[in-house]
Amino acid sequence: MTSDKVRPLVDFHCHLDLYPDHAEAVARCEREGVFTLAVTTTPKAWPRNHELAAATRHVRAALGLHPQLVAERGHEIALWKELLPRTRYVGEVGLDAGPRFYRSFDRQKEVFAEVLTSCATASEKILTVHSVRATKIVLDMIEKHLPPPRGRVVLHWFTGTASEIRRAVDLGCYFSINAEMLANESRTVANRAFPLGRVLTETDGPFTRTGARPSEPSDVWRAVEGLASLHDLEAADVGRRIGTNLKALLDEVS
Repeated sequence: MTSDKVRPLVDFHCHLDLYPDHAEAVARCEREGVFTLAVTTTPKAWPRNHELAAATRHVRAALGLHPQLVAERGHEIALWKELLPRTRYVGEVGLDAGPRFYRSFDRQKEVFAEVLTSCATASEKILTVHSVRATKIVLDMIEKHLPPPRGRVVLHWFTGTASEIRRAVDLGCYFSINAEMLANESRTVANRAFPLGRVLTETDGPFTRTGARPSEPSDVWRAVEGLASLHDLEAADVGRRIGTNLKALLDEVS
């Protein structure tokens, strides 16, 4: 199976500005026809990402403030709010309660609450959300601050339980799934709990690998193939379903 067998290709979470040549990474997505959401880790990175994406059909830039950077960059929430009216897409945002970042967890929650309430006020925003070791708290905060009519959340690399997946579905969430998630055999039961009607694909490049190199958006076909294998479906059919899901998500917040 190769990428030319699966269309459309959707990479809903990729750090294009962290590849060696940012402009070429964007141009490659455009040449290869991969719908790519270019997430940012700080609001200061968004303008350049937006500038490059604005000239394309297939790339969109998301306005982020990564939870792992909140300890040093939490004050940039003011700039984030200033830029929010200029974009439909938000991310990477969320919470990270891993050992390296737990000291800033209270501040992360403050920033994430501001992100969610600002998006609810603005409405019609699509968020890609990080939830490492914080799935319940992330879902609690979404339920409290961003009801489905006010925006939509795509849970990136979500590692919650099957019951948490069901709760997220009830909250209107989608999920972006990558090949590494699907290769984790201990997660097979939970992975099957993701409803295909709420699934998008991602690479989280360059933080995942395809062979010996960092994954690129066109490698997202591997996630499509993994989903097809998980559900005993044809990869081409799953690829079409991902495209339908993307259109549905965009229509829900238009």
